[in-house]
Amino acid sequence: MPLDLLILFFSTSLLLGLIPGPDNLFVLSQSLVFGSRAGLLVVLGLCTGLIFHTSLVALGLAALIAASEQLLGLIKVVGVLYLLYLAGLSWRDDGHAESAKSQTQLSAGQLYRRGIIMNAANPKVVLFFLAFLPQFIDVSYGSVTLQVMLLGFTFILSTVLVFGGIALLAGRYSERLNQSARRRIILNRAVSIVFVLLAANLLWNIF
Repeated sequence: MPLDLLILFFSTSLLLGLIPGPDNLFVLSQSLVFGSRAGLLVVLGLCTGLIFHTSLVALGLAALIAASEQLLGLIKVVGVLYLLYLAGLSWRDDGHAESAKSQTQLSAGQLYRRGIIMNAANPKVVLFFLAFLPQFIDVSYGSVTLQVMLLGFTFILSTVLVFGGIALLAGRYSERLNQSARRRIILNRAVSIVFVLLAANLLWNIF
């Protein structure tokens, strides 16, 4: 694949990562609540989900999933339920010390899994890959499977840079926002509403 085409794809991916969407809003909310480290762990989880989607496209399974309305609907329902579950967790945080402690002591594995589930349960990602990646693929460049994998991992690199930046910037304000119970309540209510809106957006696309 020509280097100039790969650079164009990378630049486009960076710009797409800056457009507000479910994944970067998720990283922003988790970083504000739990700090930069937590946000970066969520980013790693999201990128693991992207590896899953890239593999699906490369193996040709994505077209099968896209053609099955029942399977797409099931994946979306799982995503909706998970987002509503996270919304409930955030809403129940009353801002007191014990509640705050339980929330901030989420393990690295828990935060990482949140990112994986958030990305893997969003079938829009694989549909986006099906529409976006082929524009940069040419059979004259060699194996289509290898081209898909190269583009997929280039997209993941752009995601790490953009979402990682969001996590680091938002994490700088996390401690300040969590200094008082009142601020924590407001923050968690706002995060809960974000989760509900993301769930509603996913639910809207089921019908």
